[in-house]
Order: sequence, then C-alpha cells, then structure tokens
Amino acid sequence: MVAVRPGDAEAALARRDRGKSVILIYGPDTGLVRERAEALVRRAVPDAHDPFALVRLEGEDVASDPRRLIDETSTIGLFGGERVVWLRAGSRNIVPALQPVLAGPCDALVVVEAGDLKKGAPLRALCENAPNALAIACYADTERDLARLVDTMMAEAGLGIDRDARELLVSLIGGDRLASRGEIAKLALYAQGQQRVTAEDVRLIVGDASALALDDVVDAALAGETREAVAALAKAFGAATRPDAVLGALLRALSAVHQMTLAVAGGSSPEQVVNSARPQVHFSRKPKLEKALRGLDPDRCLRALIAVDDAVLAARRNAALAASICERTVLQVAQQAGRRR
Repeated sequence: MVAVRPGDAEAALARRDRGKSVILIYGPDTGLVRERAEALVRRAVPDAHDPFALVRLEGEDVASDPRRLIDETSTIGLFGGERVVWLRAGSRNIVPALQPVLAGPCDALVVVEAGDLKKGAPLRALCENAPNALAIACYADTERDLARLVDTMMAEAGLGIDRDARELLVSLIGGDRLASRGEIAKLALYAQGQQRVTAEDVRLIVGDASALALDDVVDAALAGETREAVAALAKAFGAATRPDAVLGALLRALSAVHQMTLAVAGGSSPEQVVNSARPQVHFSRKPKLEKALRGLDPDRCLRALIAVDDAVLAARRNAALAASICERTVLQVAQQAGRRR
C-alpha cells in the first residue's frame, strides 16, 4: 500500500521519490488539493509555460481516448528534462488510461488532481496498490495547520499578529485552503502600514461580520449587560442582520445554556462547565458565558427560553414589528440574566 498519511503529505511531496511516476492528490479540501498539485508541478517544471515540459489534461480528454495519456508520457521533451502531465480527473473514469502508465517504466511524472474519493474507489485503490504511485489525501486543515499558515503568511507580509487575533482568525477560517489563504491575504493587505494585526482588525475584515455581530448580541444579553446588548443589537441591524436571525441565535444559545445551568445546579462551577463544553467555547466568549451561568438558574433560563421562542413566532407573524419585538426580547433576557441569584 502506497498511501501517505495526511500528516506526512508535505514531507512526502518535498522529498519526492523519482520512482513514483503517478502521484494522486485527492480529498474534500479542493483548495489544498490544488495548492499541493501546483507546488509539485512547480518543483518539477522550471517553466510552467513550456508546452514541451508540461501538458495539462482533463479527465474528459483521457476518458474518451485512454491512449492519449500513454502517448503524452512517452513523448520526449524537445529540450530534455522531465516531462509532467497534470491531469484533473473530474467525474470521469480515468483508471483505464492510468493502468498502462503504471504497468511499465515511465520517465514522465503524472500529477492527478481528484476530489473526495472513498476508500475502495477505483482510482484511489489503483494508486494505493501500485508500487510506482503515491496517493495523498487532503483533508481540512487542523487548528495547528491554520495557525502555521497564518504565521507564515503574516511573516511574508512583514506583519506580526497578536495571540488573541490569531486564535480568533483560526476560528473563522478553515475548510478550504484557498479560501483560508484569501481571508489571510485580505487581512494582511488591510493591516499594511502597521506592525501588528489585532483582534479588532480580524473582526472588521475576516469572515461573516453579521455572524460576529450575532455573537456580541447573544453574549451581552446572556451576561446581563443591558447597555452592551442594545449597542451590539444596533450594530447587528447595521450589518443587515435580520431580527429573526438574532432571535434564532439567542434561542439556540439559551438551549445550550439551560443544559449548562443544570450542571452548575448539580455542583459544578461555571468555569468547569464552560471548559468542558462541546463544541469548545472560544476563549474570547468564556468570561461572559461564565457570567451568564452565575446569573441564570435553570428556572430563569427556561423562562427566558420560552419568551424568546414566543418572540420568534410573533416576529414571523408580524414582519413590520419584528425589529421592535427583537429589541424588547433581547432587553428582557439581559434584564433577567442581570438579576443576581
């Protein structure tokens, strides 16, 4: 089996084995698949514009004419050097075209780009079982991968980044490497002219501003901070956040907090409950959530939950008054949470 573990992918590509004539790069993170394929091709071909050194093919090309791939890999470059065939598999079956390439000696390098392939998929199985091929999976970046990517790109831009800003940025990106790079590059461009990137810079530039605004409303209301909740609500409305979205976020948060208040009532401390929450609570939100658990008991939290549920229905029935209903409900929740036990 010649399948590379995700954690060993970068090392395997950097120390490329010349005995592997076919390298399959696949996975659900299409941005990372493309990034690794491009990096591999750049290392193998000094001039990517040289048509004699690099040939680009689509799965459609070789699925309809399987001999096309063996012809391309057998062609000798006009000026010598390694010849690379960069093949994007797409949805077509390219296994018949790859089998002859893997059956004998091949002086060319075939880089195959594919999507998410299940274990046992013909293309993946072929490359994992062939001694002269590699199969490299590309899955979504871990937090450590993203933090390393942030540090690298910020250093390349001549910028430092505060710890809380890095943690917030990492929580907002991921899932697709190219999309993550785009968000980090956008942030670096915004921060040009200053020495360090702050958490406020991240909040202003990266990701969905309306989602962050929702977090601010929910956190302030549950912590019993009435003024802050009203100010956050005004910002959320200014970011074109719908009243029903605010109420929905508050309803979901209260459902989770109700379970937490039961744990606190059972003898756990607010800090213990917050730290053991799954999914994990972002560090920047922990203080207000702990404050909410010190202010809300299960009964009071349940009453707030029912009030917000009623408000969701009322706002949907009367769209013209939705903003007013939302504001009144946020105030009620904040006032309830603000009353100490």
